[in-house]
Amino acid sequence: MRSEDSVHDDGTSYLDGNALAGPLSEIFTVDLTVATGRCAHCGRTGPVASLRVYGQAPGLVARCPGCEQVMIRLVSATGTSWLDMSGVAVLSIPTAG
Repeated sequence: MRSEDSVHDDGTSYLDGNALAGPLSEIFTVDLTVATGRCAHCGRTGPVASLRVYGQAPGLVARCPGCEQVMIRLVSATGTSWLDMSGVAVLSIPTAG
């Protein structure tokens, strides 16, 4: 899948959650963009690929497409990555087989 550029109502641009595929694959051995997450703020459930990812910060910030609350923050530097998923109430990851 390819990440799609979009523009928010306030004029800021964002990518869809597929933009997290490469960076998250450096940490996890499964494709987390196909996982289903529930927003800790509004309860919306959907695939990680449906999140709105903003890359204008020193890292990636993924927001809920329903309420715009931050669900995932990912910052990577040489040899270290910081992953904050405090905005995700639960993450359902499909298993092979």
